[in-house]
Amino acid sequence: MSFYLGIDFGTSGARAIIIDEAEVILFQNHYLFETQNYIKMWQDALFSLLAAIPLEIRKKLKAIAINGTSATVLLCDQQGDPIDAPILYNDDRGKVVLDEIKFIAPTDHTVISATSSLAKLLWWQKQNLLSQATYFLHQADWLAFLLHDKLGVSDYHNALKLGYDVETLSYPDWIKKLLCFPLLPDIFSPGYPIDTITPNIANRFGIPSSCVVCTGTTDSIAAFLASDAKYPGEAVTSLGSTLVLKLLSQTRIENAKYGIYSHRLGSLWLTGGASNTGGAVLKHFFTNTELKELSEKIDATQESPLEYYPLLTKGDRFPINNPDLLPKLTPRPENPVEFLHGLLESMARLEALGYKRLQEHGATHLTKVYTAGGGAKNQTWCTIRQRQLQVPVLTSVQTEAAFGTARLAKSLM
Repeated sequence: MSFYLGIDFGTSGARAIIIDEAEVILFQNHYLFETQNYIKMWQDALFSLLAAIPLEIRKKLKAIAINGTSATVLLCDQQGDPIDAPILYNDDRGKVVLDEIKFIAPTDHTVISATSSLAKLLWWQKQNLLSQATYFLHQADWLAFLLHDKLGVSDYHNALKLGYDVETLSYPDWIKKLLCFPLLPDIFSPGYPIDTITPNIANRFGIPSSCVVCTGTTDSIAAFLASDAKYPGEAVTSLGSTLVLKLLSQTRIENAKYGIYSHRLGSLWLTGGASNTGGAVLKHFFTNTELKELSEKIDATQESPLEYYPLLTKGDRFPINNPDLLPKLTPRPENPVEFLHGLLESMARLEALGYKRLQEHGATHLTKVYTAGGGAKNQTWCTIRQRQLQVPVLTSVQTEAAFGTARLAKSLM
């Protein structure tokens, strides 16, 4: 019997899930992030999760895959040590190089965003840091390196916002002309077996030396892989700290104006986008207990008249791609039930607008939405969303991105 480990690095913590050949979950564990020292925190999380796995399960691990937040990136030296703090997925400092990107990239390309991986790399270039660097890596790439010791390797899900062409499976010529191109990783399919774990990792954790570390994926695609969505027209909305939409489509859609991009998934496309609204906004105003208790007092069959654009700071990526977009959180009623209703309703409207944008640009017609992430547990929110979306809204049997990543580890073995 062989086991497969998937590790999900989200915005607030990391989770490990191990499945067997029949995709039965054998073990799962969670690590909560508590500091702002991301390098140490991620490394501690990875090794703590490995150490927590019962030894009898560790001894049967056959493959490991890791997902990370999309466009969370690092600039590393020849040994793989970061030469600067990582830049996170929602960091928009790249807006200062947007004009440069618009000049070199095709019209409406995915990289034309203040938060794209390429924007962050070019921002680093402006800081004169490239001369110290050898590798530009995504979060999932660097974490996998800690296990297999191979640098300069990534997958085409993480590399999409770097400018990699997922249709031709190559870097386009306009990327190859950039000064920073030598730093870019070699790209493989998600789930591709890169190498076995290092002898040090094998000895430290009692994992077989034959255990393979695969290329990873992004957290939102991992959530899609965990779901039951299989057919064009089916979608997954990830309700985590942010709001992420993925619609399985027969057509590839790209439109930077609206923050729309498509990931390759076999012969089909995962088209969608990510908004900065979501659970982080809710948790700013309410505790988990308050969210549960107040949600139960909302009449989800009635539409809230309050119209918000729920953000904690200015700027959004989808369905409106505008780094200067201001939050709208007023008027705020005295009754917290009404305020929460307005927030949930407004987020549902943004989700509906997002799927409308995708279909307007040629994506397959939406037929069903599965829900992943912590927000999937809020039945009131799901009822509001179904009223706005006008299609069935279901909770996936498996909602954890780590489960999808474990499936990825198993898929090519």
